[in-house]
Amino acid sequence: MKIQIENRQSRFKIEKRKIRSTVSTIFQLLDCPDKEVSIVLTDDKHIHALNKTYLGRDKTTNVISFSLQEGEHGNINPSLLGDVVISLDTAQKDALKGNLALEQEIEYLLIHGILHLLGYNHENTSQAETRKMKQKEKEIFSKLNRNQVLI
Repeated sequence: MKIQIENRQSRFKIEKRKIRSTVSTIFQLLDCPDKEVSIVLTDDKHIHALNKTYLGRDKTTNVISFSLQEGEHGNINPSLLGDVVISLDTAQKDALKGNLALEQEIEYLLIHGILHLLGYNHENTSQAETRKMKQKEKEIFSKLNRNQVLI
């Protein structure tokens, strides 16, 4: 398993070792221990630019996943999943709204982003697929945070 982490923001102190451990645990819980992923921690300005450029959405978001498994050449390297980009500015706001610690919100966003890379979807899909993804998020999050409940 290879996990690359890049911190492109300076507002929040990040423990790369903790993020690496969390991603590793997520992969184990999803029974895909031989996958590779890149995690980018950034700010609202950068994720807004990415969202506008690549998804045509002129707004800030909390997480974006860029899959390397999709498209014509998606099967070249099946172990290389892609990139998960997280805005820590938005993650902090969401954590406060959800009464979570920033660390827990980052865990949730890592789960969400990795599930997207594995083919789960909640946008432009059926309600059943959306429920399937939400249920998997709750399941993984609760295993990471045994005493916490995700609503």
